[in-house]
Amino acid sequence: MLDINLFREEKGHNPEIIRESQRRRFAKVEDVDAIIDLDKVYRQLLYDLENLRKEFNKINKQVAQLKIAKQDATETIAKTEEIKQKIAVKDTEVKDAWAVLKSKLEKIGNLVHDSAPISDDEANNAVIRTWGEKRSEPKLKNHVDLVELLGIADTKKGADVAGGRGFYLKGDGVRLNQALINFGLDFLEKRGYTALQTPFFMRKDVMAKCAQLAQFDEELYKVTGEGDDKYLIATAEQPLCAYHVDDWIQPSELPIRYAGFSSCFRKEAGSHGRDTLGIFRVHQFEKVEQFCITSPNGNDSWDMHEEMLKNSEEFYQELKLPYQIVAIVSGALNDAAAKKYDLEAWFPASQTYRELVSCSNCTDYQSRRLEIRYGQKKVGPVGLSCYR
Repeated sequence: MLDINLFREEKGHNPEIIRESQRRRFAKVEDVDAIIDLDKVYRQLLYDLENLRKEFNKINKQVAQLKIAKQDATETIAKTEEIKQKIAVKDTEVKDAWAVLKSKLEKIGNLVHDSAPISDDEANNAVIRTWGEKRSEPKLKNHVDLVELLGIADTKKGADVAGGRGFYLKGDGVRLNQALINFGLDFLEKRGYTALQTPFFMRKDVMAKCAQLAQFDEELYKVTGEGDDKYLIATAEQPLCAYHVDDWIQPSELPIRYAGFSSCFRKEAGSHGRDTLGIFRVHQFEKVEQFCITSPNGNDSWDMHEEMLKNSEEFYQELKLPYQIVAIVSGALNDAAAKKYDLEAWFPASQTYRELVSCSNCTDYQSRRLEIRYGQKKVGPVGLSCYR
């Protein structure tokens, strides 16, 4: 969520920057003006509430003085009761106005970084660099055939038991999966990351602060039980992001680097007919990912963003997997991301690159929704640089 002060010209900010960011996202620009109007209503109500409280305090002091002087305070006490009722009504109006304003504010995406390619078509993602020699030979077997030939996965039995895109890992497939997990954790721990295994599910109110509303229908599985509904995580980023909810983080603690490990669960509702064969795009999988928290000062979060991308590249270089780095177009960024890179590995049998890594800088967008604060009071939210 953006800082509401960014919409306030009288605070020295320029709302046109937000409008331009919305244009880059190919999102509704008029929402910015709606927020400005709602904010004016909210601040007027807040101003009225503060004046009522001042008036109450003033009259309350008069009551005390009358009692000290042993004079009749009945009429003055009646005034305080009247103002109390007005305060209660006005307080409700303020809370309701803020709820409406906040719900609108949450629909505005993060400010798109100037270096992000401007387009609404992912075909225009900008290739930043490539690494490794692409293998290009006729009649190479794809992973669907290879896992069956090697006996390391059984997708038929998986589909029979779990439905479409279900699978069993078998024998060396289990060992390979575990080896990659351990390699990833070791790789990051050597670079100063703290390993963190997350819960598999989250409360709805907490998940709502970490995921876009569209994800609830398209990605997230719901677990229902005796009125205590929870959502299975689609990425470790969600519980990692919530790990510091409501925390005050001191400058001496930063930067924080987590190597998150989790099982992830995704409906993949919007991906029918796209990379659905084999075990490439599935409903359940394990993942190791970087999640970092920096200060909001200077270029700290942007430096961390590049460091995380560098780590990702070195990881795949050690695996000797050719890849390309692409900068994602502005229209394809999720709401939290100011900029995003994808690392796409070369799949020789299909002669194409496919995404294996997404690396986003979310600046202070997520920390504001989660009330993660930095340093002394009133300093402001922490900048979050997130990877998944």
